[in-house]
Amino acid sequence: MSKPCTIHDYQQLARRRVPRMFYDYADSGSWSESTYRANEADFDRLKFRQRVAVDMTNRTTQTTMIGQTVAMPVALAPTGLTGMQWADGEIKAARAAEQFGVPFTLSTMSICSIEDIAAHTSKPFWFQLYVMRDRDFIGRLIDRAKAAGCSALVITLDLQILGQRHKDLRNGLSAPPKFTLNSMLQLMSKPAWGLRMLGTKRHGFGNIVGHVSGVADLSSLSEWTAKQFDPKLSWDDIAWIKERWGGPVILKGIMDPEDAKSAVKTGADAIIVSNHGGRQLDGAPSSIEALPAILDAVGNDIEVHFDGGIRSGQQILKAIALGAKSTYIGRAFLYGLGAAGERGVTDVLNILHKELDISMALCGERDIRNVGLHNLVNPGVFSVE
Repeated sequence: MSKPCTIHDYQQLARRRVPRMFYDYADSGSWSESTYRANEADFDRLKFRQRVAVDMTNRTTQTTMIGQTVAMPVALAPTGLTGMQWADGEIKAARAAEQFGVPFTLSTMSICSIEDIAAHTSKPFWFQLYVMRDRDFIGRLIDRAKAAGCSALVITLDLQILGQRHKDLRNGLSAPPKFTLNSMLQLMSKPAWGLRMLGTKRHGFGNIVGHVSGVADLSSLSEWTAKQFDPKLSWDDIAWIKERWGGPVILKGIMDPEDAKSAVKTGADAIIVSNHGGRQLDGAPSSIEALPAILDAVGNDIEVHFDGGIRSGQQILKAIALGAKSTYIGRAFLYGLGAAGERGVTDVLNILHKELDISMALCGERDIRNVGLHNLVNPGVFSVE
């Protein structure tokens, strides 16, 4: 195959190189996957306003996220089981993000631990928190993130219960993975992947195993995780988390204007418009469709970030033009990671940046901070009712 030049090229490579159950875990939605598909497809409804005979020199995509300077308006989203796409995957992705100059967000359900990432990077990263029933554990997890120098806490609000993901059910994927005949055959079909996994000791959930009473190995982890997602999570819980954390807080999973207003009241520093990549409530709107109403509801009261369906720099530009302060990529960087490890993540970031920069120039803009509704022919396509 010729050198990959798009995110979809890397997607095809990852599909060939990662065992099916782990590739499907990353690249799937819930139920019929209609929201998963809409996340990407709905970007096509937005059209750029092309400009000519304008000065396109000295362009910059540099901006800020919660006060942190970033090379482009992108952060690597928290993704579970990242270390199963490529051995030590979270470390590889964090290094690539640091080198490029964008934030990396470590998932609670990562394979590599908070301490692993801190030991292999030189700049602060972000940590994503799932609020579980075991509040003592959550408190200690927050303290570990603080001790590791994490510079922001991303609290995911939309996983109180798990959406029904049919690909995972058919593949028999669980947390932790159970090794059946089917799964073993999948692993054996990817020998290069297997050899890399043999070369690392990190195969479990590093943030959990050994840090929870009674959870010392993968077998005991399965029973614990099945009981831990908290259906009683409420806005009141954010207060004690913020107090324990004491730093910048970002709330992820906002899809409704009323929820956005409630998020503002918590004193959070930013919200992420996100439907969990279409992995929770199938039939919900795409993230890009939900964005304008949320922006209208909160105005300038809070920084609004965007997550969902981004596979190109043009889609980043469209989200920024609609009013998002910045964006997140999940599957896009996982494709690069699964295809080529750290180098693949770096390539994905470079592809996105080039597409963003060229598209911005052709819209007549030299500074990403000046991009807005005026760069779209049909900015009201997702009308606020």
